[in-house]
Amino acid sequence: MPLSEQEQRLLDEMERHLMSNDTDVVSAPSRALSYRNIVLGSILVLAGLGALVVGVSIGFNTGFLGIAIGVLGFVLMVGGVIFAVTPMRGAVAAAPTGSKPRATRASGSSFMDRMNERWDRRRENP
Repeated sequence: MPLSEQEQRLLDEMERHLMSNDTDVVSAPSRALSYRNIVLGSILVLAGLGALVVGVSIGFNTGFLGIAIGVLGFVLMVGGVIFAVTPMRGAVAAAPTGSKPRATRASGSSFMDRMNERWDRRRENP
């Protein structure tokens, strides 16, 4: 089913916006996550979850102490997540290795032309 005029205009506008911002996305350096930070952050999240469960379970009997332990557990969980997803300082993510070199884009080809070419290549080589 063909696109309506409004849908075609919206698609063209999205394509122009993507093409104008594509260079910004590609050229922006991404920072690498550290596996050590992910593991330590996960341990903090688990410790915080344990403290939260303990705080809730004893909170019914002791009042303030249980609430304080529960809040401390929640803070540990949030801190663990932040620690795990914070990239290392000064490290830049490496380019993927072992992948095929990307074909250079023709300067006059539109987004839809490139998508159609990709589709045709997939249909030819399943």
